[in-house]
Amino acid sequence: MRVAGIDIGTLTCRLLVAAVSPEAEGPVHTIRSERKILRLGEGVDRTGRLKPEAMSRVIGTIREWKTIIESHGVERYTAVATSAVREAGNREEFLDRVRRETGIAVEVIDGAEEARRTFLGIRSGLPSDVREILGLDIGGGSTEFIASRQGQPLKMTSIDMGVVRLTERVLQGDPPRVAEIHKAETLIRDLTRRARREIGDLTDLTLVGTAGTITSLAAIAQGLPTYDPARIQNYVLELPVIQRIERNVFGKTQSDRVGIPGLEAGREGVIAAGALILRCVMEELNAAWCVVSEFGLREGVLVHLARSC
Repeated sequence: MRVAGIDIGTLTCRLLVAAVSPEAEGPVHTIRSERKILRLGEGVDRTGRLKPEAMSRVIGTIREWKTIIESHGVERYTAVATSAVREAGNREEFLDRVRRETGIAVEVIDGAEEARRTFLGIRSGLPSDVREILGLDIGGGSTEFIASRQGQPLKMTSIDMGVVRLTERVLQGDPPRVAEIHKAETLIRDLTRRARREIGDLTDLTLVGTAGTITSLAAIAQGLPTYDPARIQNYVLELPVIQRIERNVFGKTQSDRVGIPGLEAGREGVIAAGALILRCVMEELNAAWCVVSEFGLREGVLVHLARSC
């Protein structure tokens, strides 16, 4: 089935047009893929509202992407929104504007549903012999943990802390001050311990990370001059490498981070928070490495759509 989906995130918006099998764990074959860093959630943690200019940026992009979707003759398409929209006091204003200006009805999904669909995406891109998984999705406004064991139901939890929120709330210096870094570490460790208590036993699970923070760290680790999905999918990020990248980015201002090989333009202001979150989570979980997944929420959205027909 040819389907399309738009993922409206706190930091990044993504489009995927793909051929998807409705069968369980069927493949996702990409036809067209786009993403833009639009910072829809900028300032939401402080004000509780989406900025008009941020809404306009996203709506303009959705309008462009709808034309792309229509040109590919898809059978069905959908759009979902996550942390920034579900927490914004003016979310209905945004959703109404999207409907009026693009003709698309956006589904706002909660943290648990975001985690479930993210897992569908992760699973579709992993080798069949990787079965016992702890999925980690570091977003702009939240971070999801998804534990999967054979023969058992998924266990999922979401913490209200992502790279945009951590940067705006704690890591405000440029570069962040030592006291800010220590405060951020304590916060992430506490939230990770809470998530671990909610999920339970994580013994022998393979840690698999998805979304832009982790894929960017994989690109930086390899010094990629241009982003190459084939070099990212199933790349193994080791903890010492993450620690080295973290030291490097925390030692630079945002402007000095521009041009770091592998760092996507627009992530200069949040990559330090992302490296810190991943490093603290891995240390709390005693994980020496993390498998990187190019597949995540946007693929899971399409798998869900294909299976719900």
